[in-house]
Amino acid sequence: MIVHDLTGKVAVITGGGRGFGKAFGMALAERGARVVQLDLDEAAAKAAAAEIGHGAEAVMVDVADEEGVHAAMADIADRHGGIDILINNAGIHSAEANEFIGKLGTARTRQMFEVNVWGVVYCTLGARPFMTGREGASIVNIASMAAYGAQKAYGVSKLAVRGLTVSFANELAPEGIRVNAIAPGLIFTDTIRAELPQPVVDHVMAMQIIQREGEERDIVEAMLWLVSPGASFVAGETLRVSGGATLQV
Repeated sequence: MIVHDLTGKVAVITGGGRGFGKAFGMALAERGARVVQLDLDEAAAKAAAAEIGHGAEAVMVDVADEEGVHAAMADIADRHGGIDILINNAGIHSAEANEFIGKLGTARTRQMFEVNVWGVVYCTLGARPFMTGREGASIVNIASMAAYGAQKAYGVSKLAVRGLTVSFANELAPEGIRVNAIAPGLIFTDTIRAELPQPVVDHVMAMQIIQREGEERDIVEAMLWLVSPGASFVAGETLRVSGGATLQV
């Protein structure tokens, strides 16, 4: 397990009310960071912050609301003196969204892109002025293995996240901000177990070269490395954590 002292660092996690977001907040807080869990579901964010402890905070924010995002980032920075870590985790990822765009429909596709793509843009630009020049400033976006060989709407949205990661890495590097992404494979959270039919699980597991179930800790450890000094020479990369399911030459 990566152990890196984050005392004095301020970490903002979107989609922080449950799943990866809550797990990220827990890991960062345990290492000394002051974490702020952002979520559209205020009750979930507050419950997560209470479970995390260590002074964790909850803020209700819709990442698809540009003005709301910028106001929240400014308020967090004002109260804590800046932002050091941003985890762009919020996203629409239900099995329903894993359809071709024509079948999903333009309204639902637009809604997903507002969260999965524009949410990354709004949060990154909102946090940028408060991260610039801070030692070790790091942004981690959450993509997906679906971004590789993307055909359906969800995968296309996560392909866009990979592109944004490269673009923002180039744009923000002169300001001392590293930007990277993680592309999780099939990670067996409670939500995934409830949503995915067994044939889909079997298909993905058959693609993996590491034959065990992916766990939240696998993604948490990847995040901790990307925000650590050990990854100080890493920028614009999407780290695939998929048991080898997305191997390509």
